[in-house]
Amino acid sequence: MSSLSIGIVGLPNAGKSTLFNALLSRQIANVAPYPFCTIEPNVGVVEVPDGRLKILAEIVHTEKIVPAIVEFKDIAGLVAGASKGEGLGNKFLSHIRESAAIVHVLRGFEDQNVVRNEPINPQSDFEIVKTELCLADLQTLEKQREPNLLVATKEEKKKWETILRLRERLESGLEIRNEKWEEDEWKVIESLFLLTAKPAIFVLNIDEKEIETGKEKLVEKFGLHDLGEVIPICAKIEMELSDITESERYDYLKELGLLESGLSKLIKKGYEVLGLQTYLTAGEKEVRAWTIKKGAKAPEAAGVIHTDFEKGFIKAEVVGFEDFVRYKGWKGAAEEGKVRLEGKEYVVQENDIIEFKFNI
Repeated sequence: MSSLSIGIVGLPNAGKSTLFNALLSRQIANVAPYPFCTIEPNVGVVEVPDGRLKILAEIVHTEKIVPAIVEFKDIAGLVAGASKGEGLGNKFLSHIRESAAIVHVLRGFEDQNVVRNEPINPQSDFEIVKTELCLADLQTLEKQREPNLLVATKEEKKKWETILRLRERLESGLEIRNEKWEEDEWKVIESLFLLTAKPAIFVLNIDEKEIETGKEKLVEKFGLHDLGEVIPICAKIEMELSDITESERYDYLKELGLLESGLSKLIKKGYEVLGLQTYLTAGEKEVRAWTIKKGAKAPEAAGVIHTDFEKGFIKAEVVGFEDFVRYKGWKGAAEEGKVRLEGKEYVVQENDIIEFKFNI
């Protein structure tokens, strides 16, 4: 499983493939208004928007910029009965299981050209998906065997208690991720690869006429208060935005009263729910954003560049992004006493610019 992989899921014709193609800014998926036109998941690597990189490149005089990336998968549309193999159920569930997080695309648009037999109801659509994921997780738990309590270890007993609690929650139609769990319980959950335990983002795919409607009003209109993080996106407009230049895109968004595109919000949120962050390096050869898990210490962060950096880690020279910009680079920041030395226990922060010292 890729630790950076996010699966895009939803009912057929919710706009998943259109959203995915807009993310990639190129046509890869076979977009068509018919269920199951996406059978194998299309996989694409997307840049994480980061305005800091261009600023740093100007300061250190380099043209090479390497952004952080996140992987998205366009997964075939689900139907009721997927947990029993209906439609492309088995493929669908296995592809979700391989993803570290889920983007639920919910249809909030009217379009006579895109098949829809029922009235638009994104909350109801999600309930269908949620039910299938809960049923699939229950099937996983039912395969677990109760230990012999006379000879079982403390850990085995605790695992079984956790499984019983998980089953009770799923049988009530409740997802695992929305409950508070102890650390040892989470270890059990992670070992089972449960679908409803995965972090989730909800994309409400809206009509063009709703693009200027605030998120709160849209959440109210469709009754989505209980879902958590909802990002309204018009996938059709995002697809159009992907075909124009960056400056044209900026002007168009400005006309709509938007600071950034819905896709930028989605990519950043996806990065966040995966528990990821970046640190930066800035030199004459390149400016780069490196991906690490939140809470990573300096040697681990160094190992992302090269394993030898982690093995031979000595120290890290660190300066904050704001100070680096204010004092025009490493030399100026050092002269102002803004560059500090950090050791093996230092927890890397989001705005850190780092140079590692190591011995091979």
